[in-house]
Amino acid sequence: MTHDGMWFFHCLQECGIEKTNKINKAAIKSMAKIEIKRIQHIFGIDEINKFGELQNIIKNALEVFKADFMEFNHSFPSKNHMHCEIHKCWAYDGIKRLGVIDEYKCGIFDRIDSWLDNLGIKYDVNPKIENCLMNINGRCYRDYTFYFNE
Repeated sequence: MTHDGMWFFHCLQECGIEKTNKINKAAIKSMAKIEIKRIQHIFGIDEINKFGELQNIIKNALEVFKADFMEFNHSFPSKNHMHCEIHKCWAYDGIKRLGVIDEYKCGIFDRIDSWLDNLGIKYDVNPKIENCLMNINGRCYRDYTFYFNE
């Protein structure tokens, strides 16, 4: 995470916020593609065809990749629904210190979206927002609805 923060800082200094946002989001999406393939391999998971299988792979992925300091929770309040919430955002804190929070395009949920995309999961997410939701309303969350042929 220190490398991630320092990479963002130096890219911001060299390229400005617009290009840094673009590069950051591209890096997250390509990293997530690799991550989810590794999780599938490690846990012997092939295709995801049912909600229960998705719950399992999300649980496993977050256990492996989520650091203890990340105040990030997820739940499955009903079938085919997932709620994710960040209570204290590490990215928000760092980007705010850099003074570019109003222009920052959050990439945190791009990671989960990319996992889902690379698994071939059909879904909707709400709210659909690129900027920092924590900055906009003091709360960061996403609600996902999944579509399976069960």
